[in-house]
Amino acid sequence: MTLRVIEAGWPAPANVVAFTTTRRGGHSRGPYASFNLGHHVGDQPDAVSANRLQLQQQLPAGCEVQWLNQVHGTEVTAATGHGLPEADASVAAEPGVASAVLTADCLPVLFCDRSGTCVAAAHAGWRGLQAGVLEATVAALPAAADDLLAWMGPAIGPSAFEVGPEVREAFLAVLADRSSPAALTTCFRPSSKAGHYLADLYALARLHLKSVGVSAIYGGEHCTFTEAEDFFSYRRDGETGRMASVIALL
Repeated sequence: MTLRVIEAGWPAPANVVAFTTTRRGGHSRGPYASFNLGHHVGDQPDAVSANRLQLQQQLPAGCEVQWLNQVHGTEVTAATGHGLPEADASVAAEPGVASAVLTADCLPVLFCDRSGTCVAAAHAGWRGLQAGVLEATVAALPAAADDLLAWMGPAIGPSAFEVGPEVREAFLAVLADRSSPAALTTCFRPSSKAGHYLADLYALARLHLKSVGVSAIYGGEHCTFTEAEDFFSYRRDGETGRMASVIALL
């Protein structure tokens, strides 16, 4: 089977490999068809293991993937390639281990420095994003914020992510003193449901990143909800698989 991935579109150093998987080219069936990488979603364990082995072959020989027990929080761990730490981001500063996060609508963000000495992967659903998971990841990297590149992988797009007023208020509470009113306004457009909004995760992530000095921000052009042939979407399907966004040093 041919595995299809989306390579990060950013000017990263040559020794950085970074990509997001799609749902195509794997061994899973039914709602998980076909390249599901999540063991926790109800898929057949053998199929997930076969998919993860296939993913491993996309990485440098001997490179181990650091999988996480993601909880929509802000914990950042060092990527070792072992165990299943409870965290929503990991950082690596040596070859031989890949930082990875699983998503199916939430926003994956990959990081590297301009010299190619450190990388990170962060899982930013709206709760983790609002709570500061991206800021925590930037702080955990051994590089200055203005020396970092960030790439936003596929997430639910601004035309599909409907939220209640409490989500808007939560972001306004943390971003009001860090961003202009005009910038915040563009992140939430009124939806057809009274009192609800269409939220732009990509725009919100840009505001969070810029507020801590990261200005080289790329990606943000996909929508997992509407691009059903390529991406899993929990909000669209409920029972579904997970893509992985992966980054490593060569």
